[in-house]
Amino acid sequence: MQKDIYDRIISFLQGASWAIVLFGAFFTFKFSILFFGISFSIFLTILYIIIALFMLLLLDMFSVNKERLKEAKKQTQLLEELLKTHN
Repeated sequence: MQKDIYDRIISFLQGASWAIVLFGAFFTFKFSILFFGISFSIFLTILYIIIALFMLLLLDMFSVNKERLKEAKKQTQLLEELLKTHN
């Protein structure tokens, strides 16, 4: 199955986002523990992960909406063909 450029970009951004989530959480914890202590650094890390996962969810929504649009176009085409054959 051949992917178009939009799917490739979304896939790349999703992979890069997962890397940003993992490395960002690690660095957030590592640097905040030096200044704020363990309890506040855990809180900041969890807050960072929640925000980053929300952004990742937005990327996934783009992909799902594109698939939904593609399916709606297929159904519209089929319905138009069915209408032509009926009339």
